Amino acid sequence: MTKIVLASSSPRRFDLLSSAGFELEVVRPDCEENVPKGLKPEEIVKFLAELKGKNVIDSGNYNDLPVLAADTVVVLENQVIGKPKDRADAERILASLSGKTHQVYTGVAIFFKGKSSIFSVRSDVTFKTLSQREISSYCDTPEPYDKAGAYAAQGKSAFMVRRINGSFANVVGLPICEVVEHLQELGILEK
Repeated sequence: MTKIVLASSSPRRFDLLSSAGFELEVVRPDCEENVPKGLKPEEIVKFLAELKGKNVIDSGNYNDLPVLAADTVVVLENQVIGKPKDRADAERILASLSGKTHQVYTGVAIFFKGKSSIFSVRSDVTFKTLSQREISSYCDTPEPYDKAGAYAAQGKSAFMVRRINGSFANVVGLPICEVVEHLQELGILEK
C-alpha cells in the first residue's frame, strides 16, 4: 500500500492506518492550535487538520508523498469537550456524558502534489448511565487523560458505549473508510 506522511503523534491514528496496510512516516506538527471564534465543531476539526497538515508540509520536503493530518473533538449539547485537565475534570466530563448521546467529529486534511481534500465525519455515541463507582474506577486507569471526552471507545471504556451511529473508526480517531475514499479521489489509491 501507499506510503503516507502522518502529521499526527496519535498512536490510535497510527494503528488505524497501519492496520489498513499503509506504510507511515510520522511527523509531529509544531503549531499553535488557535481556533477562530464562532466556528461549528465540523469547521473546527477541518481548520485544525488543515493547519497541522500545512505545518508539516512547510517543515520539510514532502512533495512526492501524501500528507494526512487529522483532529478530533467530542461535542455534547453544542459544547466542545477537550482532553481532561486532571482527574476531577475527567470525572466531571464522564458524568456529563453519562446516559446521553454526544457527537464525535474528526476533521481530515490530505495534501498531495498541490491538491488537497479537507473533510469531516460525524459519529453519534450514546453512553449508558454510569455510576460514580464506574467513573471513579475508570479514572483510576491512565486511559482517560490524553483523549478528548476522557474515554477510548476501543479501550477499557468500551463498557460505557451503548450505541454508535456512524463510523467506529471515527470515534477512535480517524474515519478510515472515508480516508480511503478521499485518497482514491485524489488519485493516490486506485479504486
